[in-house]
This record gives sequence, structure tokens and C-alpha cells, in this order.
Amino acid sequence: MMHRLLIVDDEEIITDSLYEVFNQVMSDELDIYRAYSAREALDWLSRTRIDIVLTDIRMPGMNGLELMDEIQIYWPRCRIIFLTGHSEFDYAYQAMKVPSVRYLLKTEGYDKVVQTVREVLEEIRHHERMDQLISKSQELMGEVQLLWQRDYFRYLIQHPEEMKEEDLANDFQRLNIPLDVRMPVVLVLGHLEYRDGLTFMERSEQLNEVRLLWHSYFAEHVRSIGIEDPYGDVLWFIQPSHPHHEEQRHEHFHRYLEGTMELIQQTVMEDKGLALTFVISSAACRWLDVSQQYERLHLLRHLRFGGGLPAILRDQQEDSEELACQDAYRMKQKVDVLAAHLDAGKVDEFHAGFDELMMNVVALNPATNAALAVEIYYGIALILLGHINRFGLQSDVGDYSKLMKFDEHPSLSEAFIYLYQVAGRIFESNRLKEKDRAAKVIDRVCDYIIANLSEDLSLVRLAEVHYFNPSYLSRLFKQEKGMNLSEFIEQCRITKAKELLANRDLKVREVAAAVGYEAAHSFTRFFKKTTGLSPQEYRDQLIGGAV
Repeated sequence: MMHRLLIVDDEEIITDSLYEVFNQVMSDELDIYRAYSAREALDWLSRTRIDIVLTDIRMPGMNGLELMDEIQIYWPRCRIIFLTGHSEFDYAYQAMKVPSVRYLLKTEGYDKVVQTVREVLEEIRHHERMDQLISKSQELMGEVQLLWQRDYFRYLIQHPEEMKEEDLANDFQRLNIPLDVRMPVVLVLGHLEYRDGLTFMERSEQLNEVRLLWHSYFAEHVRSIGIEDPYGDVLWFIQPSHPHHEEQRHEHFHRYLEGTMELIQQTVMEDKGLALTFVISSAACRWLDVSQQYERLHLLRHLRFGGGLPAILRDQQEDSEELACQDAYRMKQKVDVLAAHLDAGKVDEFHAGFDELMMNVVALNPATNAALAVEIYYGIALILLGHINRFGLQSDVGDYSKLMKFDEHPSLSEAFIYLYQVAGRIFESNRLKEKDRAAKVIDRVCDYIIANLSEDLSLVRLAEVHYFNPSYLSRLFKQEKGMNLSEFIEQCRITKAKELLANRDLKVREVAAAVGYEAAHSFTRFFKKTTGLSPQEYRDQLIGGAV
């Protein structure tokens, strides 16, 4: 994941020139965006995380200092570089009193601006490394109390029917839980993809490092508690530290969480080489609804594709039906474990658990436990049928019509063999489909780009249109196509431009607009850099038969 630079100036020629300079010298280190007013800059800040803002200090409407105040609310870690003239010293003096702000004269030239951005970028990287060192060395106090808190939240998600709203406030106070029982809560589920062959202690150490990293990044701006769920994932319960601020910026609070989680993912990938996936609830929920919300996040985590890549997924699905039968006997817990293995695609673990459960069922006394044997069968059958319906596998797993027809099987043993066979076909179908899903998504992105070359094709816009996190879309595109998203867009634009230049009735500026360039001179530079010819030279040679 690269860091992001936003250039802001009401003079278009300055903004466009800086945009082109940074694309030439730092495109491999920065995602670069531009805005022609402070209001337009705020639109970018509300849509995605920005790490550095390079802005004019004196602009109509909202000046740079007012924009600075908004930036510090949206992204507290964002660094600001002001561009100003000698006559604006009073503005600059105010800016220099604020930490993490730099000041440059417009007369100092592009080289000085680039040098300053490089210095600021290195400072950001240094602070990220320091945050990581601090997180590793920091010891959390009150470990016993923290264990009690985590046990309480596990009980909350596993036994919601036993929780009463009037008891929650007393429980939170007794356990010193740093969350407000009167306010709704956002849930985030984190899944770390471990390397094969790790011991239990090695996995626990890596998961604990993720917890400490989370605490380091979020401690100042959110209140949260994280617990380990039954599947080895971490479930965080989150509220803003200053809820009165976030009432006006509900959507931005989610953007802030997502943007900061990207930094955590990057650190884990760079230091450990491990992919960390986050699933976040689309809206805050009541405390008595956290169990239902958790189940939704858990299901969505297993629906994701593009394995091996960090991802941030937001829950936007309809409420799903329960996949398991009611908890009646001790073997029901083993049925729940089978459901987890099926959703996670763990073939060996599923088969081992199934064999153990089948042996237990066969060993039952049929005279006294016939009903229990049938109930276990239907519990597994419901899990398989639910998985088939959720993932659209109806045409891929062959005949599954007898799943809910126990009496059509000749014997109890043959009934369980049938379940085993259907499960095997489900695993095979999922394995084949996993290969196709990422490619289909990227094909849709490519089709959209080709059909909308004259529109906004920034990474943030493409991510919004296709409901992805920007960094995840960028990585997935590179994995599938073997090139950066920006490279593909440039290829499409140059191909379309060549096609349009063959039409002598179109002016060069019309061709430029058709492929996404508002300024003809910018299009000319882009075209000549790519082909070695200006658009007019290319057209002349094309007409003369030289190309």
C-alpha cells in the first residue's frame, strides 16, 4: 500500500503542474490526487485516507488554515505543507505554530517542493516504525481484568438470550469496561492468515502482536476491546472516543477506521509477510444485537475471495438465516465445528470431525437415542444445504435432493455416507469457483474503465463504483493483470486516442476530452511521452500512411 498525496490550489495551472511533476518523480511511492478548491479537497478527505496535503495557504471561500482545521478532524495523522508568497507571512506564522505542518514559498521551485514532500514522507514512515516499536514494547496493565472483560464479551455473543438490557450497565461498571453501554457499537472482525506448520504458541504470539498494533494506532481516537472468537479470529467492539464529534460524521468514522486498518495491514504484511483481513459492520448496532451482527461478519469473512491478499470488507448484506439446528445435545457443539470448517474450506479438519461425529452417532443406543441420531443428521444436512444456497452451488454439486429426506436412506450409516459425499462435492466446487471470482471482478473493472475513459478513473472512484476498499482493489488488480491499475488506464487511453485521431473531423482537444484530459496540453505531453509523437504528428503520419 502506498501513501497518498493531495494537491490543493485554486490556480489550475499550478495544481496541474504539481500533479504532473509528482506523477513523474514519485508515482512509485505515492498515490497522487488533486483538488482546485478547499471544498473539493474536503470531498477527497471524506472519501479516503490522505497522508500528505500540499496546499495553497490563501484561497477564496475556505483558506488553507481553515482547511487545516478540517484535515486534523478527518485524519489526525495527515501532514500538511503550505505553499505561500512573501506577502502572506501572517498566515504562514499561524501555520508554523501547528505541529506536523511545513511552510514553503512558491518561489522556491519544484525541486524544493519535491524534496520537502520526500522529507515528510520519510517522517511518516519513521513514525510508523516508531509506533510499531512502541506497540511491541508496551505492556497492557490489568491483564486479569482484561481477561474477565473478554470472557464477558464472549458470553455476550454466544448467549444473547441470557443478557438483559437493564443488567448491561451494571456489568460494564463492575468490569470497568471502557465502552458506553448507552451508545451503539461498531464491530470489526479480524482474520490473520497464518503460515502452515506454526505451533499454537507461535500463532498466539502473532495474534497478540496484531492486538498491540491495533492498540497503538487506535488508542487516541477510539475506545475498543478485542476478543478471540471460537474460530481463532479477533472481534473488536468499537466506539469513537468523542462521540459528539462523530454524530456529524458518522460515515467518516467508518472511513477513518478503514483507512487506519489499511496501515495496520501494511505493517503486518511488511514485517510478517502475513495477510490480515478485516470485516466491519456497515452501521453501529445496539448491544443486545451484537450476537446477530457478529454472525453476519463471520459469514461475510468466509465469502471473500482473492486469498492471500489483505482485504477490508464492509457488511452490507441482508439478514441471513441461521445455519444450524437448535442446541439440544452435547454433540451439537461438534456440528457447529463442522459448520466452521465447511465455511473456512478446511477439508481435512471437516472430514476428521465428521468421522468422529459419525462414530459417536453410530455408537448411540437406537432404542433410546433414535431421535438424537436423526437430529444430528438434519443438523449436518441443514449446514450443507445452507452453504449450497448461500454460495449458489445448486448446479455444481450434483444430486443433493435427499439432504432433507432422511427416511429415503436405507440405513443410518448410508445416510451419513451420503452427507459425506455431498460435502466432498461442495469442497471441490468451492475450490474451482475460487479461481474464477477474482478474475470476473477485475474484468468488470476493466470494462468500466474502457466505457468511461472521459470520466473520473481515480483509484478511489473505481473502488466506490465496485464496492471495494481502494488498496485492496489496487492489489487485486495487480495480482490478476500483472500491471498497475494506472498502467492499464494509460494503455486504454492511448489506444482510444489513436483510434479517435484517425477521424480528421475531431479536433485534438476533443480527442483529449474523450480520453479524460481536460487540458489539451496535458494530453499532448501524455501522448508524446507514450508514443514519441505529438497527437498532430501522429495524425499526419497516419494520414500519410507512415503508421
